[in-house]
Amino acid sequence: MREGVTVAGHRLTGRTRPSEVGTWADAVSPDGRPSGVLRFDPLAVATAEARERLVAAVGADVRLHGGGPIGLLPVIDLVAARDEVWLITARATPAVADLMAAGRLDSSGAATVLLESAQALLSVHAAGLAHGALHAGTVVIGENGSVLLAERGLLRALRGEHASAEQDVAAWAALAGALAANCGQGPAAAALRRASAAAAHGLAAARDTLLAEREAFPGMGRDRLAHAAHGLAATATPELPAGAAAGSAGGEAVTLLDLPNAADGLDLPNAADGRGDVMMRFGPGVPTETTAAQIWRAGQTSDAITTTHAGGPAPRRRRRRTTAWAGTLLLAILIAAVILWLRQTPGVPLAVSDVDVKAPKKTVRCDGKADFVGVVTTNGEAGTIRYLWIRSDDRKPLEQEQRVSSGDTSVDLPLHWKVTGSGSFKGTATLRVLSPTTTGKPIQDKASFTYKC
Repeated sequence: MREGVTVAGHRLTGRTRPSEVGTWADAVSPDGRPSGVLRFDPLAVATAEARERLVAAVGADVRLHGGGPIGLLPVIDLVAARDEVWLITARATPAVADLMAAGRLDSSGAATVLLESAQALLSVHAAGLAHGALHAGTVVIGENGSVLLAERGLLRALRGEHASAEQDVAAWAALAGALAANCGQGPAAAALRRASAAAAHGLAAARDTLLAEREAFPGMGRDRLAHAAHGLAATATPELPAGAAAGSAGGEAVTLLDLPNAADGLDLPNAADGRGDVMMRFGPGVPTETTAAQIWRAGQTSDAITTTHAGGPAPRRRRRRTTAWAGTLLLAILIAAVILWLRQTPGVPLAVSDVDVKAPKKTVRCDGKADFVGVVTTNGEAGTIRYLWIRSDDRKPLEQEQRVSSGDTSVDLPLHWKVTGSGSFKGTATLRVLSPTTTGKPIQDKASFTYKC
């Protein structure tokens, strides 16, 4: 990827770094802000199925981020040009791996990375999603020192694999171990290792372990991370072959995030007209070759990927014809999408078929916490679960809701029960799913723990 190439108006700066799914490049957005562009490995997106899974994964992130920042790297657009696909995001460098390689990540920065990444993963899991490829190369540092998760769900989507929360927890523990080793010996490294071990009881327990040992990390916070990341160039990688870049430059591109749905409240720029609200729809009733696949095969696009030429801009007359053609094509695509949407048969509603509550096996000691997990089995459809956690200590239960994404057949609903004081105590927690259930009636399960102090 050469300096001067633009992707949907984002000009590449020439600084790149490798990824498991392609190559990242730093870029500058049309309004002058830093951005990132990920060019997917063409072999990884060679099939229509892989492309559709990719669109679904990116669309889920866009919808999730629409509810407010939760620690994911913000997605700006997903565009395609013939056999190439590009993800456009906020700036995706530096990664934690870059800081480690440059020796610019101290123990306080490592603790901040672990603390914020754990919280982000908890939010992702609460939404019924998972990352699937968490490591030092997919955790990046924002302009203000914030810790952001990049490439969520992309690797698994391209491979057709399911990502689970359990895999994410194990990956987080491995990252904590690597950061502890990077810090050498001493109280801070020991605290990071304890956080890694605490992940066996869940990310919330690991996060609380870090918070309880804040004294081991003087200066812990975003300011130190922002300072460490400032001015650090991305790890350089060789330029792509000239033919690959020219193919993108000479080709044309369309956004793949292109189904209107104002209810989602999103307002993201796209390659066609500067706006894009949600992802392309797939489901029952849609033809085998979707709109995305038809666009891909035909190469029908608007000018979104270009190369800077010394000869200057194209003649005004040609530019007008191109603009008019692109507008006509966009209108045709939107009409086709509406027709497909109107013809689509109603989807099967979400339904919960089983509830299984798991309690701590070990006795909870003085001023400890019992971590329960309610595993809810669904039919894999999207929707909202309404539920109650009922505790035997007579605390008034509060009705809660959990949004579930399509394709997730198992959802974890956690409960953290804090117990203080001396004596012995047996606590029982009941997870009652109010709706929607296969029987139409609430279903529940319970489990107990023992407290001794």
